[in-house]
Amino acid sequence: MFRSARTVSVALIAALVAGGLIWALLPARVRVDLVAVRRGPMQVTVSAEGITRVRDTWLVTAPVTGEARRSPVHVGDAVTAGETVVAAIEPAEPPFLDARARRLAEAAVVEAEAAVRLAGASLFRAETELMHFEAELDRARALTDRGTLAQAMLEDAEQAALSARAARDVAQSDLDMRRATLARMEAQLEGPETLAFDGSADCCVEITAPRTGVVLDLVDESARLVTAGETLLMIGDPEDLEIHVDLLSNDAIGVVLGTRARVERWGGDTVLDAEVRQIEPSAFTRVSALGIEEQRVPVVLDILSPATERVGLGDRYRVYVTLVTWEGKDVLQVPQSALFRSAGEWALFVEEDGRAAQRSVKVGHMSSDWAEIVSGVPEGARVIAYPGSSIEDGTRIEPRETAAEAS
Repeated sequence: MFRSARTVSVALIAALVAGGLIWALLPARVRVDLVAVRRGPMQVTVSAEGITRVRDTWLVTAPVTGEARRSPVHVGDAVTAGETVVAAIEPAEPPFLDARARRLAEAAVVEAEAAVRLAGASLFRAETELMHFEAELDRARALTDRGTLAQAMLEDAEQAALSARAARDVAQSDLDMRRATLARMEAQLEGPETLAFDGSADCCVEITAPRTGVVLDLVDESARLVTAGETLLMIGDPEDLEIHVDLLSNDAIGVVLGTRARVERWGGDTVLDAEVRQIEPSAFTRVSALGIEEQRVPVVLDILSPATERVGLGDRYRVYVTLVTWEGKDVLQVPQSALFRSAGEWALFVEEDGRAAQRSVKVGHMSSDWAEIVSGVPEGARVIAYPGSSIEDGTRIEPRETAAEAS
């Protein structure tokens, strides 16, 4: 019996030694992060930087060429449609004359003066002839009344008087024309040193605000020469804002009219609500800071939050917009960090009895951090986040939380 007990002891010791050797030769457990497959709300979003702009702006332009007075309004001033004078334009000063131009103008004046004298002489001759023919007409009428002059002779005298009167009118008109020409030539001699605007309101064009709002921009406050059609200032309502965002063409595919958005990091404490109003049909090319050509699509959003919730937000402010392209209320999802590609399919590792078990899954929508699981794993299963190259199907694993507690 003593021998039997000894045999059992030896066998037990041998078994313990063999078990210890086997345990020592087994690979160590790999510490991993385990995350439970969960159900919950999920959103697929697109984030981009945007710029606020006043929705409707009005450009006030110069209706005529002239000298714009110093602006009576300043940036930020409130204006009323049809009442507030936002600009005034007066006639421009004539240009300076160089020596050659002045000599030409002086010669033209001399020529015009001579033409006036010539026209005056012609008028004097026409008036003298008219006086002569009118006297002849009076004599012919007297002789005709006494019966000593034929009727035909009287008619000739009347015709001669009419012709002389018409010649006098022509000479008078020619003199008036020559005098006007002289005045024009004399005006050409007058430069800015001789002509000065008298400041009367009759000489100016006053421009009133086309709509009620606030002056958003002034091209120049100082007095200056402007041409017809040149922009003077811009007016708009700073509370009526919209947001312009240039999205990558790949991200813009999921954006439709009416897509909801959140406006964040605009400077306030609240998150503003917005909605897509316009998506332009054509993209444009933009070179990124890394020198990469990107196709961008302009998108316009309306801010839905009232102005009282966005006090201080103005025109051309930078904001950050998050557009919700898809959302679900009860979605089975896992972290994107748990997914990897295997044999052309999505796969992940599930924890089963302390070992990693590879499972193929069908993935639906993806957000920035989570992925929708259509099939492949049940709710509550624990998956390995960030599986490294040391993880394979059947690898012994140990949760990091458990390892931390054991230490």
